[in-house]
This record gives sequence, structure tokens and C-alpha cells, in this order.
Amino acid sequence: MRRAFLDQFDVQQAGGEAILEYWIPAERLEELNDHIVGTIEVVRTFRSPLGVEPA
Repeated sequence: MRRAFLDQFDVQQAGGEAILEYWIPAERLEELNDHIVGTIEVVRTFRSPLGVEPA
């Protein structure tokens, strides 16, 4: 992620003291995607234990 893009947004605490994240408005999603550098690698997935996805 390009630092110049992220610097426009505040870091917010989400859930617990150690959980910090950038809050980026949904209407800027396309712009966010344009600032991703490199590739995204899936390292782990979480599935429903019964194989039924939530509605």
C-alpha cells in the first residue's frame, strides 16, 4: 500500500487495544485498490465447521 495514500486516513482502534486499522470510506475502494503495491497472497482461510456459509 502506498504510504501517501494511507496518510490521508486516521488509524482507529477496532475491538481491542491491539487491534488498529485504517478506516477508509467504501466510496474510495477503487482508489484504495489502485494504491496496492505487489501481489496479495492468501495465507489462511476460515470456513464454517459444517461447511454452511452464513447468509
